[in-house]
Amino acid sequence: MEEYLKTIQQGPFSPTWESLRQFKCPQWFLDAKFGIWAHWGPQSVPMYGDWYARNIYREGEPQYYYHWRKYGHPSKVGYKDIVQMWKAEKFNPEELIDLYIKAGAKYFVAQAVHHDNFDNWNSRYHRWNAVNMGPKKDIVGMWAKAARERGLPFGVSEHLAASFSWFAPSKGCDSKGPYKGVPYDGNDPVYEDFYHPNRDEYELEKQHGKIVNWYSQNTQWHMKWFLRIKDLIDQYEPDFLYSDGGVPFGEIGLSIVAHLYNTSAKNHDGINQAVYTQKDTNPDVYKIGVLDIERGAAEDILPHPWQTDTCVGGWFYDVRAVYKTPEQVIEMLIDIVSKGGNLLLNIPQKPDGTLDDECLYILDEIAKWMKVNAEAIYATRPWIRYGEGPTKAQGGAFQEKRLEWTKEDFRFTQKDGKIFAFQMKWPEDNRAIIKSLGLSSGISVKEVKLLGFEDKLEFKQLDNALIIKLPEKYCSTGYPHCFCIK
Repeated sequence: MEEYLKTIQQGPFSPTWESLRQFKCPQWFLDAKFGIWAHWGPQSVPMYGDWYARNIYREGEPQYYYHWRKYGHPSKVGYKDIVQMWKAEKFNPEELIDLYIKAGAKYFVAQAVHHDNFDNWNSRYHRWNAVNMGPKKDIVGMWAKAARERGLPFGVSEHLAASFSWFAPSKGCDSKGPYKGVPYDGNDPVYEDFYHPNRDEYELEKQHGKIVNWYSQNTQWHMKWFLRIKDLIDQYEPDFLYSDGGVPFGEIGLSIVAHLYNTSAKNHDGINQAVYTQKDTNPDVYKIGVLDIERGAAEDILPHPWQTDTCVGGWFYDVRAVYKTPEQVIEMLIDIVSKGGNLLLNIPQKPDGTLDDECLYILDEIAKWMKVNAEAIYATRPWIRYGEGPTKAQGGAFQEKRLEWTKEDFRFTQKDGKIFAFQMKWPEDNRAIIKSLGLSSGISVKEVKLLGFEDKLEFKQLDNALIIKLPEKYCSTGYPHCFCIK
């Protein structure tokens, strides 16, 4: 393995914790605030949700029954066959990137490989890829070209590190019924390079009833992961790399991060412009890049850059999914940005590469709101406090839920000597009362404007609050509105 690790790009970073903690977050990421993610691959084919490739081998799971009834029993028709059904026949990355830019995205991320062990690029080290099979297209390359032609920083996500253990149920069989004891297709040695030589991992899972280690201890797997992710970086030189978990495999994972940063530095006069995100909340770990919080957020302003990743529905297209409303997405964005974070939002694609009408509607509503309020989002920084009012988001991963905002709830950002105050719900009495901006704050307010409304607003600054009179002729959109305060 040592000989492979020596092949990483040389530059200002070494593959050690001490060296990588010298990471400084690039300005583009700090200013971007909002990115869109295409979490898309063969698991979209059944249109039946996330973890499909694993759950069809888990007897009793809804996806197991769905797969059996629609495609056939997983001893005969498995995920290897689903891969071949993915055609992406209507995939138009240029059109989609244009939509995402219109909705306000300032960076774009493409899924390169999920836990399903299928590479969405022309992989040098893995025959199970989108150029050889399924779509017969370099999906990552097409996304990269469309994003970069339009000036968007381009990122990739890798979920591969966990695949070795994640795919272990494919080595099983039914415990009852007409196929009792008949091995699933993952047992066939012909497909071992896809389903992995992970029989021991399966036995470990059956013993404890769950995956004990998200990342396998199999050292041969570590080497394969390194080669494939290094190949991904070498071919596309991404501005952003996301790992679905903590930093994988010790020195091997650190070598990939160093390779990412040094590759970027090579292309930017010796200064790294790339971002690595992972989910370990240990400060000694996340300081090597940007902390990612899946389907959750920070409770307060954090002293370091961070990102929420979430989806309007399920991670892969799911006909059963109930989507977030445009209001919920916008409210999340405001709360996240007020605490110094970015929002990376997945828009689920159908297997043919298109979006459904509901996703198009959500994007259009975000675009309309951004057209009015962009000034208070992009290139802003947190104010002295993120907000005020009774409603608070619970901190941590997998804690997101729809919040019931009140007229007392505000979220703040600042830029260029201006304070932006988002009122999260329109007040029926047409008054905004901001307690954080009374005279006792030491701030003397000279002017208040409502973004999207030309005239200055009447206001009164008392010792304990700033009271703003909202224009009666202004028609509320139902989304949070924003005051620009000087």
